[in-house]
Amino acid sequence: MVKATAAIAADKLMRIRSNRCLWSAPPAYSGRGRPKIHGQQFRLNDSQSWWEAEQTLESVEPKLGKIRLRKWDDLHFRGSPKHPMTLILVERLETVTGRLNSQPLWLVWVGIQMPSLNEIWQLYLRRFALEHWYRLAKQTLHWTVPKLSPPEQCERWSDLMPLLTWQLWLAKDLVISCPVDQP
Repeated sequence: MVKATAAIAADKLMRIRSNRCLWSAPPAYSGRGRPKIHGQQFRLNDSQSWWEAEQTLESVEPKLGKIRLRKWDDLHFRGSPKHPMTLILVERLETVTGRLNSQPLWLVWVGIQMPSLNEIWQLYLRRFALEHWYRLAKQTLHWTVPKLSPPEQCERWSDLMPLLTWQLWLAKDLVISCPVDQP
């Protein structure tokens, strides 16, 4: 995805699996042979391969408890050495409820100007509201069901979907949940 979206001028924040490997920038060219394209290997599931983070931040969140954020700059995937990115690790150190059973969250930032470390992981958490809206619009409100041919009709239909969902949300207190039995 990093290579496929490299030409798009947009900031991208993505979650990656904890079994991935990334590489640092290559060392300076020694003058012999082909220049290296990868540096040190950074295995996410092996803390022995990690080096010191460029930035570390610990904070206490009311709902999540104590968390630690760490950031490593200028890493890349094996298949995209010309596309550097920033790696971010979000770890819950203690929770409000006293139970700690969460896995670390690995994020990758690719973009022009990265927000502060304290703000970036909270941006990732916002995606849940957007994903649920898309699911509601597609499955319940049948956003993708109409087969509209002119692009103008498609755009108009897509412009109506957010208005429709806002009206439903504003009317939520006026209606009672009353599922209809299907025959």
